Amino acid sequence: MRFLLVMAAVAVTSLGCAAIQKSEAIRTERVLAAAGFQVKLADTPEKLARVKAMTQRKVQPHDKDGETYFVYADALECVCVYAGNQKAHQRYQRLALQQKLANQARQTAEMNQDAAMEWNEWGPWRPWY
Repeated sequence: MRFLLVMAAVAVTSLGCAAIQKSEAIRTERVLAAAGFQVKLADTPEKLARVKAMTQRKVQPHDKDGETYFVYADALECVCVYAGNQKAHQRYQRLALQQKLANQARQTAEMNQDAAMEWNEWGPWRPWY
């Protein structure tokens, strides 16, 4: 019985982590698209094999014909590659930073709002009847 409870806890934790990773991947892919990265679908078995062989869900530099390109591979969700040049990568970095700062500002505002409510004065959360 104890073993089953431990296994259930591990399964729930794994599902939670997978959901967070998927959410982060979707958010990153939206920023890449907004920055001007081109989406290349892995629509053949050969392309899929190449996408799977690449570093997953990280923007990586690649040199081609004397120029540096940046590639983001996702074989799990979009089954695609995002590719961009130096300018697109600079836009991506700027947009990602703006998004991070906006998220931090939102979290700070939520914490300030919670502090202003003085939850300790309300007592524990339970039905008020």
